[in-house]
Amino acid sequence: MPKIINKRIKMKTHSGAKKRFFVTGTGKVRHYHSGHNHRLSGKNAARRRRLKKDSAITVVHAKRVRSQIPYK
Repeated sequence: MPKIINKRIKMKTHSGAKKRFFVTGTGKVRHYHSGHNHRLSGKNAARRRRLKKDSAITVVHAKRVRSQIPYK
């Protein structure tokens, strides 16, 4: 009789989340702002600079995102 070994089933990474979020070295989940791809001429310089930077997401949302990107 073959011995059955229970292997842990690997979770799948959410394809949309892996493109939008990243985890820092300290474990915080961060994202880039939307609206900094095209049609930038209608936005003033201060707004474009602000949109360039990444920002942290709230703790409540971070838990959900961490479950979607378990290996990142």
